[in-house]
Amino acid sequence: MRKLWLALIVLFLGIQAEAQINRNSIKKNNKRIGSFRGTANTFGKNKAYSALGISVNALNYYGDLAPKPSRVSTDISFTRPGFGVSFMHRFGPRYTVQAQMMIGTLKGSDAESADQNDLDNGVYRYKRNLSFRNSIKELSVVAILDLFKNDGNYIARVKWTPYVFVGIAGFMHQPKAQAPAVDLNGNALPGAGDWVKLRPLGTEGQYSTLAASDVNSGIKPYSLFQAAIPFGIGARLRLTETIDVWADIGFRYTFTDYLDDVSRNYVDLGVLNSDLARAMSYRTGELKLPSSNHAYVSDRNNQTYTVEPGYGEEHPDNMRGSKADRDIYMVTSIRLSYIIGATYHKAKFR
Repeated sequence: MRKLWLALIVLFLGIQAEAQINRNSIKKNNKRIGSFRGTANTFGKNKAYSALGISVNALNYYGDLAPKPSRVSTDISFTRPGFGVSFMHRFGPRYTVQAQMMIGTLKGSDAESADQNDLDNGVYRYKRNLSFRNSIKELSVVAILDLFKNDGNYIARVKWTPYVFVGIAGFMHQPKAQAPAVDLNGNALPGAGDWVKLRPLGTEGQYSTLAASDVNSGIKPYSLFQAAIPFGIGARLRLTETIDVWADIGFRYTFTDYLDDVSRNYVDLGVLNSDLARAMSYRTGELKLPSSNHAYVSDRNNQTYTVEPGYGEEHPDNMRGSKADRDIYMVTSIRLSYIIGATYHKAKFR
């Protein structure tokens, strides 16, 4: 009987000890669960992921037809829309590469932008009276550097981060302008008011036979395919587990001065190949300014042309544009991106 009571006491103490161990284990696991944050080590080893994006963009032009002769001068009223699709791949804690296709439009106009009261520059630009629009089709690849580090995969990415980007782009363009109602002799032009492609006209003598002494001697037709360097800053915000919104401002430094078809001097109007080319090269006469015109006889075709002094005539000082600076365009973008193939491993608590 004594042995039986001793066995029961040992059994009871064993049960109590096991219960205490189980309670301690449960408390320990609960503590781990409560402190769980979904960090990098709990969700698999692959921290790289990809995403698709769509963007709405606003484009602005900086060049010879800007309101002022400044690299930062643009006419905000000529902001034009653009649209883009992109593919992004994240390679590490801070680094993403993005490929994007974008279409958009640029626009500029002397008569609408130039300040006629600015005697130093505005009057000259207003009298020049050139204008254009240009359709841009761009393919770019940029490297994006996040300022806030993300050591995890997509599920553990930061709520928001500023970033910077730089890359390379290629684009097609096609500058156009509206044809005036009449040519320089007052004769009606066919297609008046139509948007005319400017490159084939050679408005600065690109398709003309120029003498070695001509101010634009050696000028060649510009290419409609150009390269650019995109760079800028932005910020990305996490909306949901798989959707981000991006907002950035970027500039495209191009390697052409002909987004606007304007770069060098006026040429003798007699060297141009058509009445339309002459009408699109010299447009001051359309303004009907108080008469200060003078006439000259072209020694190329023996025709007489009446122009405003300083415009539409061969002379080293008669600048149509400035070839010293390349054109730039700015792209302001709002983008939504969706992470594709979004999967993650079951969390492991330890």
